[in-house]
Amino acid sequence: MLHSLIKTNFNFPGQIKVYKGKVREVYYLENDLLVMIATDRLSAFDVVMPKGIPYKGQILNQIATKMMDATRDMVPNWLIATPDPNVAVGHLCDPFKIEMVIRGYLSGHAAREYNLGKRMICGVTMPEGMKVNDKFPEPIITPATKAEKGDHDEDISKEDILKRGLVSPEDYEILEDYTRKLFQKGTELAAERGLILVDTKYEFGKTKDGKIVLIDEIHTPDSSRYFYAEGYKERQEKGEEQKQLSKEFVRQWLISNGFQGLEGQEVPYMSDEYIETVSDRYIELYENITGESFQRADVSEIEARIERNVLNFLSNYQS
Repeated sequence: MLHSLIKTNFNFPGQIKVYKGKVREVYYLENDLLVMIATDRLSAFDVVMPKGIPYKGQILNQIATKMMDATRDMVPNWLIATPDPNVAVGHLCDPFKIEMVIRGYLSGHAAREYNLGKRMICGVTMPEGMKVNDKFPEPIITPATKAEKGDHDEDISKEDILKRGLVSPEDYEILEDYTRKLFQKGTELAAERGLILVDTKYEFGKTKDGKIVLIDEIHTPDSSRYFYAEGYKERQEKGEEQKQLSKEFVRQWLISNGFQGLEGQEVPYMSDEYIETVSDRYIELYENITGESFQRADVSEIEARIERNVLNFLSNYQS
């Protein structure tokens, strides 16, 4: 079985503190630098699975890097460099306490709400007469509050965001503008690959000098849902499931094995053979989204490799 990166415990020069999220571990350094490490942990239904997925962290980090490079001319981002396949180094930002979710199609959470008879989500009205996976007349922005560790994200309207002072009116206008621009660009990039960008989420922060920038991942299979464009229309007309390119396949496997993250439920056993199929699926996602062959990094001593590459970068970095 291949090695996977489950956790890290580095002590980099100038290190101030460490934050460990569901998938990423963030090292705060002096000079307002962040070292973000994408582990191979797999999260579903806000629960971290007991086993890691080989190459998953590399895949997410490299897709996010490519997408940030492709959009930085329209929306500034936090990224400075990627000194290792699993590592991104960037500017320290003060993150906004909301996620900007944007949906081009009636799928996922929005579809579940719609099927319950609701016609409004996050203060946005959804048209009558839609079927699951139909395209919205225009993409809709449905923000969510960022969950504290272990909690679920919650829907929130623009009005409530402003009322609660989570974001100023001026900043929110910028977040909306950036979200629409990024989604439009992501839609175009997906179309070039024969894909449909269905929905996604973006996170933003402010740099020390007050500039709003894109942070975290972008257009990865963990943060986004993709459909294959070929056959989309025919499947909709026949009422069939759409062919997806996201980690939805993991969620469906968990559901079929009696797990949805609810109290009292246990995570089903994941055999090494199953883990390997998940790894292969993530590689397929990478190659479909980027149009490039995935180059497996050496994972025999992954922690030593990351430490060596980060230390080398820091020794040469001039702020």
